[in-house]
Amino acid sequence: MINRRLFLRAPAALAAAGLATTGLATTGLATIGIAGRTSPARAAQIDDDGLHVQPWFMDTFLEMRDDHAEAREAGKNFVVFFEQRGCPYCREMHEVNLARPDIADYVKSNFGAVRINIWGSKRVTDFDGEELEERALARKWGVSFTPTLSFFGMDEPEAGKTGRDLEVARMPGYFKPFHFLSMFEYVRDGAYADTDFQRYIHAKVEKLEEQGVKVDIWN
Repeated sequence: MINRRLFLRAPAALAAAGLATTGLATTGLATIGIAGRTSPARAAQIDDDGLHVQPWFMDTFLEMRDDHAEAREAGKNFVVFFEQRGCPYCREMHEVNLARPDIADYVKSNFGAVRINIWGSKRVTDFDGEELEERALARKWGVSFTPTLSFFGMDEPEAGKTGRDLEVARMPGYFKPFHFLSMFEYVRDGAYADTDFQRYIHAKVEKLEEQGVKVDIWN
């Protein structure tokens, strides 16, 4: 289960954790990055709803249990991107983080991904079988700002559980590239089962520094 103490904070508290969001509030950001690894922003494709598109997003009927099963059958974890039109931090996520080949390649190789518009009206079926609109699913899962990424493990979902019940980790806002990639690694490694993300990050930074890699925590 997700560590809600770390991942379900109010937007105003996220600034202290180095996050940025668009929704009920907009905050500053300060996260860890590796010196020399920053990339210039690169325009991403926008769809008719004004949302960013990745070529590796799953093309599905937005039936969460089926989409999760499809990802698992391919040996991948499952992640749901919650976004909205005009979200500057969604743009940053796509045009900076996901424009980096190392990050994009890792995500598409290890995760099946779908995108939900938090104001959208497309029909979605939650893990528990309830059919509802995108915006209603966002409310049901407690998503009120963007970007928010909800991660799921490799186990078969328990019957009757909602996505909010089943998620193993949540990215509650925009993370700079180092934190962003690390969150995907955290889920892929299954580290959420025995440690929180903060400790995982600290251990990763210490290991990189031991290997002589310079880590800039304010990049």
